[in-house]
Amino acid sequence: MTQRLHTSGEPHKNAILAIILVSYVMIVLDISVVLTGLPKIHEQLGFSEANLAWVQSAYTLTFGGFMLLGARAGDILGRRRMFVTGLAIFTLASLAIGASPSATWMLSWRAIQGFGAAVLAPSTLALLQTNFAEGHERTRAVSYYAAAAGASATVGLVLGGVLAEWVSWRAGFYVNLPVGVGLIIASYRYIEETPIRTGRFDLLGALTSTLGIGGLVFGFIRSAQSGWGDPITTVSIAGAVGLLALFVTIERRAAQPILPLDLFSSGVRSGAYGARVLYLGAMVGFFFFTTLYLQDVKGYGPAKSGLAFIPATILHVPFAIAVPRLVKTFSANRLMVVGIIVGIAGMAWLSFANAGSPYITAVALPMLLIGVSQGLTLSPLTSAGVAGVAHANAGAASGAVNVAHQIGSSVGLSILVAVAGIASAGLQGQAFAVRRIGAAFDTGTVMLVLALLVVLTTIVAADRVSQTRPLGATGAA
Repeated sequence: MTQRLHTSGEPHKNAILAIILVSYVMIVLDISVVLTGLPKIHEQLGFSEANLAWVQSAYTLTFGGFMLLGARAGDILGRRRMFVTGLAIFTLASLAIGASPSATWMLSWRAIQGFGAAVLAPSTLALLQTNFAEGHERTRAVSYYAAAAGASATVGLVLGGVLAEWVSWRAGFYVNLPVGVGLIIASYRYIEETPIRTGRFDLLGALTSTLGIGGLVFGFIRSAQSGWGDPITTVSIAGAVGLLALFVTIERRAAQPILPLDLFSSGVRSGAYGARVLYLGAMVGFFFFTTLYLQDVKGYGPAKSGLAFIPATILHVPFAIAVPRLVKTFSANRLMVVGIIVGIAGMAWLSFANAGSPYITAVALPMLLIGVSQGLTLSPLTSAGVAGVAHANAGAASGAVNVAHQIGSSVGLSILVAVAGIASAGLQGQAFAVRRIGAAFDTGTVMLVLALLVVLTTIVAADRVSQTRPLGATGAA
C-alpha cells in the first residue's frame, strides 16, 4: 500500500530518503572518484591508454549487466534485504580496490563492486517508489535523487583529485567503509522490509544480457587499439548482438522474466530508456574526456582538475531541486527538452577547446550549461522511466532505468573511446590528445541530438496523443 507523508507512528520519511540518497551518492561517487586519479592509476598500475577506460567499464559493465537480476531479487526476496546485501558487497569490494597491487586485481574488484552496486541500486529507486506516494511527493523525492547523483559525480571528481594528489587515489575507496557500515545500521532501524514473494530467478536472461553488453563494450574498446578490421573486434560485437537478440527471445518466453517486456508497452517508458542511454553516454564521456583534457592538454594536477569541475555543479543541484516547482508551470516534458538542448550547446562548445584555450571560456562556461542540462533532464527522465508501474514491478522498472543508465555509461564511453582512437590515429603528443578529445565531444554532441529526437518522437508525442497531465507532476504513463 502506498504510504502517505510522515506522521506520528508512520515511517520516518526524511530518514528513509536520507538513507536512499546517501547510498546512491556512494554508488555514483565511485563512478567519478577515479576519474581525476586516472593518471596516477595509469602510472602506478601500468594501464595502457585504451585499457584505462576499463577502470570505468569494468564497474559499469557488471553494474548494468547484473542490474536486472538485482532488481528481480529485490522484488522476490525483499528490498531491504537486497539493499543491505548490495551495501555489504559494495563496501568490501571498495576496500579490496583500495589495496589493489596490480591492474588485474583492480579491474577484478571493480567488477565485483559493480555487482554490489547492481544489487543495491534497484532497491534505492524501488524503496523510493514504495515509500513516497505517486504525484508531487514522489516527484520531489526523485528530484532530490537526481540532484544527489549530479552533485556526487562532481564531488567525486573533486575528492578524487584532491586525494590522488595529496594522499592517494586509494583513499577515495577507503572512505566507503564507515559510510557503508553506517547505512547498514540505519537501514535496519528505519526501513521496513517489503513482503517476500514467490518467484524464480531468470539466470539465463541475466547471463545473456551481461555477456551481450560485455561483448559490446569489449569490442568497441578493442577497436580503439586494433581497428575495426581486427577479427576479435568483429567477433566480439557480432557475438554481443546475437546474445542480446537471444536475451529478448528468452524474456518473451520466460514465466517470470528478469526484464518484463511489457515495461516497453508504454512509449513513454521506452523513450525514457532510449534517451537515457544516449544522454548518459554523452555525459560520462564529458567527465572522462574533460579530465583527460585538463590533465593531458592543460597540464593540471589531479587536485586542480577536480576543482575545475565545480562549475558543472553550481547550477546542476539548484535546478534539479527546483524541478518539482518548475513542472507546475512548464511541464516535465518541456523541462526535459530544454535541458537536452542546453546540453547540446554545452557539449558542442567544449568540442572547440584546444591547447591554447583559456579555462574560463573553453571549459567553465560550457560546464555551466551542462550542469543546467543535467539538473533539468535527469529527474523527468527518471519519472518517465517508472511511470504507471505497479508496486509489484517497482524493482523491475527501477532496474530498467538503472540498466539504461549503465548501458549508456559503459557502451557509450566505449563508443567514444573508439571514435576518439580512430580520429587521432597517426598523431602524437599534444596534437593526439587534442584531436582525440575533440572527436569525443563531437560524438557526444551527436548523442545528445539523438536523445532529443527520441524524447520528441516518443515521450512528447505520447503526451500529446493521450492529452495527459505532465509526467513529472503526475507520474502517469
